Amino acid sequence: MHLPDHAVHRLYQYRKAISSKPFTARGKNVVRCERCLLAKRYCTCAYRKLVNTQIAFMLIMYDDEVLKPSNSGRLIADIVPDTHAYIWSRNEPNRKMLSVITDPKYQAYVVFPSEYAVENQPIAESIDQAALSEGKTPLLIVLDGSWREAIKMFRKSPYLHGLPMLSFSPKAAASYALRKGSRDFQLGTAEVASLAIAAAGEPKNAGVLETWFSYFVESSLHGRSRNKRDELGLLSQLKQDYLEARKQIE
Repeated sequence: MHLPDHAVHRLYQYRKAISSKPFTARGKNVVRCERCLLAKRYCTCAYRKLVNTQIAFMLIMYDDEVLKPSNSGRLIADIVPDTHAYIWSRNEPNRKMLSVITDPKYQAYVVFPSEYAVENQPIAESIDQAALSEGKTPLLIVLDGSWREAIKMFRKSPYLHGLPMLSFSPKAAASYALRKGSRDFQLGTAEVASLAIAAAGEPKNAGVLETWFSYFVESSLHGRSRNKRDELGLLSQLKQDYLEARKQIE
């Protein structure tokens, strides 16, 4: 039995409904699951499970990012129960989004490299939940799009400039990228979120998202390539890694 749809699922349905033409991407002829957007043969929805966490997320997504099967932002909503998702608008920011950011039950942080911080914007490399006033929940805001789009979203969104910025040291980003075998340090949205969860003091939950992401990536590659369909060893191992990571928190 699948879990109910989450914020990114709902945003996907909305964005698809208002599109004037079908969204096309690599693998457009693949028959996909409507929730995980993976090829149905490699659907991972049966393994989706929420974690117990003391943090919340907000995804601010660039226009059609939510329609892309390769989008990893949805993986955050797969495991973090309190996840919000909105489409970015330069001229008319979503009012509900702004009300969530300013909700007194949250302490919002924008997750972004410190080199882009505006003058006097507070910078943090970790979140001390015990120090949060009045037991507020950290709300981690992630800008979801290409790197160029993310920079544009931050620069053109003044409501983010007054928030503290959660930024990872070059050493932390580099060590993560090396562990993942990445060729550069421009991490994917789910990978950034994994670092943010660890910075909030929940390393085991960060590990769940990290392994969920790896499982997603390999499932996506199998769905695109006929040549890989019989090479299921790595896919099975990554699924097992994810299940093992889940056992660590249950």
